[in-house]
Parts: sequence; C-alpha cells; structure tokens
Amino acid sequence: MPVCLRAYHARVRSALLTLFGLATSLAYAAGIVWLYATQPRSLQEVRTGASVVAGVYQVDEARFQAGLDLFRRQQYRAARDEWQRADPARRDARVAFYVAYSCYREGWGRFHHDDALYQQGLEAVDRALALSSGQPLRVDDPDLGVKTPPELRVELQRGVETSWSDLNPLRVMDRRK
Repeated sequence: MPVCLRAYHARVRSALLTLFGLATSLAYAAGIVWLYATQPRSLQEVRTGASVVAGVYQVDEARFQAGLDLFRRQQYRAARDEWQRADPARRDARVAFYVAYSCYREGWGRFHHDDALYQQGLEAVDRALALSSGQPLRVDDPDLGVKTPPELRVELQRGVETSWSDLNPLRVMDRRK
C-alpha cells in the first residue's frame, strides 16, 4: 500500500473515531438530561419512561382486566390501584375513564357526594379527554350508565357544584349511573 494511501486511511480512521466519540458523548448526555428531567424513583419507572419515549408502551391487559373485575365487585379503591399498576405512565384514555368512573361510583351518595373523590374523578376524566383527543372515546360496557368521558364529566361536575337542588328531598330517589 502506498504511503499516501496509508496516511489517508489513518486520517479517515481518526475522523471516524472522533465522530463516534462525539455521538456517544451526546447520547450519554441526552440520557442524563432525560433522567434528570423525569426523575424516576425506581428502575421500573425508567423502563416505563423509556418504552414511552420509544413508542412501544402498552397497558398491561391482565392487570386492567383484574381491575375491571374488582370494579364490577364494587371494590373501587382496589380497582384504581390495579389500574395504576396496569398503566403506570398514565397514557391510556380507557384506563383514565374507568378510574374516573370508579371515583364517581365510590363518591356517589343518596344524601351527599364526596367532593374529594369527585374532584379526583374530574382530573382523571380530563386526562381521558386529553388522551383521546384524536378520536372520541366510547366505552360500550353494559355495566356503565355513562359511556363517554364528556357525559361522565358532566355528572362529576354536577356532583361538585353546590346548588339549591341539593336540598331537594326527592334527590334521595336519584339513581347512580
């Protein structure tokens, strides 16, 4: 191999090595910035965040069904805990809708509504509306009286607001949806 060709290969190899080192350093720095910005508390949160960033995040369907079974047995708090495990990144509109509905069901009362649970339900239904902004969400579950997030939002909002109708004694005859 001629001397000039050998010198050319050495310069190219040096430039490629420099570019590889720069790219590796930038990727490492981006990883540190991402960890600092998201501040995960466990390795599981790191994995969940990485799968969201990579676009491969999915809800754990087995845990979602377990939460749905608890919901149907009227164990609403346990159902919300199970759904939190099924969707730790809080990225699924359907899960957010069921969380809001469980807050509605648990907070509903014949004589008064639990404002704290209704407020938590409003936050969850707003998250469901934001996550399903591309296409309208409709849950065709025969056990539910309300099928869409906007309808559920109206029910929750009515429960939080104080009005003269709250003093109506016939309100005892209202049915939970």
